Amino acid sequence: MPRLFKRIPGQSLRIGVSAHAVSLLRVSRWGGDKVAVLAERAYSTEDAAAHQEHHAIGVALRELLAGQDVAHWPVCVVLADELARVWQVVPPQQAARLADLEAAAALRFFGLYGEAPAAWTISADWDTRAPFFAAAIPRALLATLEKVAEESHLALVEVRPHFVTAWNRWRDAVKPGAWFGQLHDGMLTLAIVDGKRLHSVRALAAPEGAGRAADHAWLAQTLRREALLAGLPMPELLQLCGQVPATLTAATAAAGAGRAAPEVAVQALGAPPPGEEKWSLASVLAWGGCAA
Repeated sequence: MPRLFKRIPGQSLRIGVSAHAVSLLRVSRWGGDKVAVLAERAYSTEDAAAHQEHHAIGVALRELLAGQDVAHWPVCVVLADELARVWQVVPPQQAARLADLEAAAALRFFGLYGEAPAAWTISADWDTRAPFFAAAIPRALLATLEKVAEESHLALVEVRPHFVTAWNRWRDAVKPGAWFGQLHDGMLTLAIVDGKRLHSVRALAAPEGAGRAADHAWLAQTLRREALLAGLPMPELLQLCGQVPATLTAATAAAGAGRAAPEVAVQALGAPPPGEEKWSLASVLAWGGCAA
C-alpha cells in the first residue's frame, strides 16, 4: 500500500470531483514538494440512471482512496461547477432573521433552476442589507462525500464548488475597477465586480484554438456585452486565474514594451505549480483555490 508517511504541519489532501473523473492531491504549505498528484480515477455515468450519478462518484472515490494510507488526514473537496449551483439573492425588505434569507435563497433557486431546493444544501454569505451570493450542493452528493470520508477515516474540512474556491482565494487581490475570471476546461467563469461588491457571475464558453488577436477580440466583445447587460462601465483590467493561455497576457506585456495597449488588459493571478501542464483536468480542479 502506498504510504503518505507521517503528516507534518501544513500538509493536507485535496480531492477534485469533475463530471468524469476524481483526483487526489497532497499539498504542503511549508517545505518539500508543494503539491503531488497521488492518484486519479475516471468514471462514467452513461450506463447509470440519473439518480445513480452520485453512486458512480462514490465508487470512483473509494477506488481512488483504496490504495492510499490517508487515515486522519484533513481533506478539502473541490467540485466542478456543473455539479453545483451559484446564484445571487436579493434580501427581502425588512428581512431580520436568517430564516428570511434562507427562504429568499430557496425561492430564487427554484425560480432559476426549477428544482426542489429541499434536495440541495444551500450556503451563503448571508446579508440582510445587500444582495449576496449563495451556493448549493446536492444533498445526495454531499452525503456520498461524507460517507466516503468516514469510511476512509478522513477529516472532511470543506466541500466547495470550483469557482467559490477561486473567488475566496483571490477576492482581496482584485484591483479597483477590475473584473475577475476563472478559466477551466474551455469555460470562462466571469465575476462582474462593482466597486468592492460581486455584482454577478456568468459562465461563458471560451473559443477554441484562437490566436492572440482572436482571443483578445472575443474577450473585449464579451466584456463589452456583459458590462452593457450589467449597466456598468467596461473594465480596463481582467484578472484571471486557472488555465490562462499566454496569448491572453502577451498583448498586455507587449504594451508595456511600447506597443499599443489592448482594449482590456489581462493579468494572470498566481503561478501554476510545477508540472501542472501534464495534469488531468480533475487534478487542476483539485488544486483550485490553493495559494500559488
